[in-house]
Amino acid sequence: MSAKHPTTEQAPPATPTWAMIRTLGLVAGICGLVIVGSYQGTYDAVAANKRIAMERAVFKVVPAARSINAYYALEGGGVAKAEGEAPAGAVNFFAGYDETGKLVGVAAEGVAKGYADAVRIMFGYDPDCGCVRNIGVVAMRETPGIGDKIAKDKEFLANFEKLDAQLNAGMSALAHEIVTVKHGSKTDAWQVDAIAGATITSRAVGRAINDAAQALLPKLVPHLDKIKDKS
Repeated sequence: MSAKHPTTEQAPPATPTWAMIRTLGLVAGICGLVIVGSYQGTYDAVAANKRIAMERAVFKVVPAARSINAYYALEGGGVAKAEGEAPAGAVNFFAGYDETGKLVGVAAEGVAKGYADAVRIMFGYDPDCGCVRNIGVVAMRETPGIGDKIAKDKEFLANFEKLDAQLNAGMSALAHEIVTVKHGSKTDAWQVDAIAGATITSRAVGRAINDAAQALLPKLVPHLDKIKDKS
């Protein structure tokens, strides 16, 4: 009786390395096309939404405005329409005009570090009184019920009914820095009375306005006549 030899199973042939690379490359290429296509397909919509949100913030802090123009305050002095990339040292701002085309206020954005993250605000500037009137929150991640009071606390918002932002005699900087003080201790028109329990976020608002005003107003105020009428 003859013995049966055990059968030997053969392993499947190994996939060639170049085939694996080709497959991975194809998958990566398809994923890349999908990502790029999605980005390009949504870029215009995202940009339009940002523009609309910015315009709404401007109209909120310059409520008498019926139309706005975007400008650059130039490093060497003077202003220019905000078209294309901003020149070196330029500061972006918005001029608001009433129905007759008369300048009724200026809006600018400021940012400073808050408790959780950066606090971005829009503030209005009234050239007639040299003061900040109204603020609006553009973006923040502050603690709900505490830090987010900067957008709705009536006592805090009263700081910006006429916050002193006049320039010094040489028009080189603010005559007084805008600072946030402990709740209930405000004594001067350039101070911001903090919200009790939200001092860090309140200070962020004060710093954001001060830093933005220090950068913008010395460049802009001496040339306000160039934007007093809508063109």
